Amino acid sequence: MKKLHIIKAGTTYASTVQALGDFDDWIAAAVESSGLPVAVVDAPAGDPLPSPEVCCGVLVSGSHAMVTDNLPWSVAIEAWIPSLIESATPFLGICYGHQLLGRALGGQVGYNPLGREIGTVLVSLKPEAGADPLFRKVSPVFQAHTIHEQSVLELPRGAVCLAGNGHDRHHAFRFGACAWGVQFHPEYSVPVMKEYIAAEGGSRSGELLAQVCETPEAGKILSDFARIAQDFVARK
Repeated sequence: MKKLHIIKAGTTYASTVQALGDFDDWIAAAVESSGLPVAVVDAPAGDPLPSPEVCCGVLVSGSHAMVTDNLPWSVAIEAWIPSLIESATPFLGICYGHQLLGRALGGQVGYNPLGREIGTVLVSLKPEAGADPLFRKVSPVFQAHTIHEQSVLELPRGAVCLAGNGHDRHHAFRFGACAWGVQFHPEYSVPVMKEYIAAEGGSRSGELLAQVCETPEAGKILSDFARIAQDFVARK
């Protein structure tokens, strides 16, 4: 049976894991309602990447690593992504996974010239999102949790930009019919976002904490992606 594979590209802080869980736990909880079987692949730990034939969908998580570090496990994911695109397997990259998707397809990834983006921020849809299978039900402007230093600075040729803001013009894009990248974190809850601000918000922590709120529009992207994966199974 095909499974929805979560490629774990790292782990959060040990204290956060103990209190709230890890990247793969948050993603798995968000797609649970689909009823699809879920498999977690811990890439940094050396778990082998699955062949597209056993995947009804793939999600690549965030990470505390940087894509430009070119770590061996990361380079392996990057080299594997085109096989998923060729097989039209639904794909969603989150933050680090978004950047890996961009670079795997010929885009440019590097440090955002505006520095780190952290906290609950506003993201605006582009007109192209109106016909997009994953974003067409999302409000034109929505709240999203984010923390990143690197961005997809240049999209791959042929990619469609779906959302952005003043800090990152490529907060979401699609390549082909069913591969998406989102720079924000649809899997983050309010407690998770607050944990990251407490750890990395610095002198702005108080201001950033005051702005944290629920992000249902961003969060529904995960459950909607799972429905796209269900449709993929039905077609096969």
